[in-house]
Formats: sequence, structure tokens, C-alpha cells
Amino acid sequence: MIESLLGIIFHLDQNLVSVVQAYGIWTYLLLFVIIFCETGFVITPFLPGDSLLFVSGAAAASGILNLELLIAVYILGAVIGDTVNYWLGNYLGLKVFMEKFPGLIKKEYIERTHCFYDRWGGATIFVARFVPFVRTFAPFLAGVGSMKYRRFLFYNILGAVAWTLLLVLGGYYLGTLSIVKENMSLMLLGVMALTGAAILAIIAGLISSCRRKKPEGD
Repeated sequence: MIESLLGIIFHLDQNLVSVVQAYGIWTYLLLFVIIFCETGFVITPFLPGDSLLFVSGAAAASGILNLELLIAVYILGAVIGDTVNYWLGNYLGLKVFMEKFPGLIKKEYIERTHCFYDRWGGATIFVARFVPFVRTFAPFLAGVGSMKYRRFLFYNILGAVAWTLLLVLGGYYLGTLSIVKENMSLMLLGVMALTGAAILAIIAGLISSCRRKKPEGD
């Protein structure tokens, strides 16, 4: 039974219709929990994210789910998840790393992390929202890097809203098309590839900028 339940959760994007038929209104709670866990804990980045939003958007277009409630549930789950992840990184992350890997985490690395999130944290939190796995670790590292919470929360909400609207509405307007249904996996991979390319370009620019900048007094 437990294995069956885990199978449903891990592949909810593939079993969404049957889950809605079986659990009705409670499906929204399950969707909230999955997105909350996918973004809220560094140990659960394998849960469905992008594909779940897209498929549920298509389900809303078919009348199976309510679009407005679906969007609200996802935004709420994403924002709260990132917030929890941030505070875990802020209160526990650095202490755990120092205890487990005392020789690995140097004061210089900590200072660099603080500096990076002070300068580029907002863009990192926003862009990371669109990349699987990366969005799970970015808020945790923002907490470790002591990024100011008000600034983090702003980009957290902005990213959650943009991510949810893009994928849910994408599924709502495109997910019912036969060509999309037949090539959904390729379409999602294409979106992730484009986003990944954009992130690599941003990271390359940041690294180049940091290398060109010399410390004051040199």
C-alpha cells in the first residue's frame, strides 16, 4: 500500500485524472503538499514540479480542476516551501556543514556566499524557480548566505507567481492540443533546456563580472 501511494505521488503528473476522480477536492491539498515539499526540503527535489503544473493546467482546461484554485494552491505551496527552505538554511545549514565538514567550509567561502547573495541573490531566486533541482537548493543557500529575508521574500513571491502562471496557463491553453499531448515530454525538456541555457548565460556573466572587479585599494 505504501509503495502504491509513493508511486502515485512520484508520478502524480501521470495519474492526475484518476487521483482527482478518487479524492475530489482533497486533490488540491495533495498538490499543495507536493509543491511545498519539492521546494521546501533539499532532500525532495525528485518530486514532480514543472510537469505537474503543466498537466494540471491541461486538466483544468478539460474541466477536471478549477483553474483559479489551482493557481492559488501552487503559488501558496511554492512561496511557503521556499520560505521554509530559506529558514532551514539560515538556522541549520551552516551549523550542519561546519559540524559534518569542518575542513571544507572555510571563512572565505562563507564570506563569498554572503557577498554573492547580497549582490545577485534576487536574480538567483527568481531564475532558479524555473529549473528542477536548482530551485530546491537556491533558497537553502540563500538562507546560508544570510540574504535579507524581505528581499528574498519579494523574489520568492515574484518567482512563484511567474512559474505558476507560465506552466499552469501553458498547460491550460496548450495542453489539450493533440500535438502537445503526443510530445509533452519533449516540450517540457525543451522549456527546461531553454531555461537552463539562460541560467548558464547569467552565471557566466556573473563570473566574468566578479573576475573583472578588483578589490578596492589594489
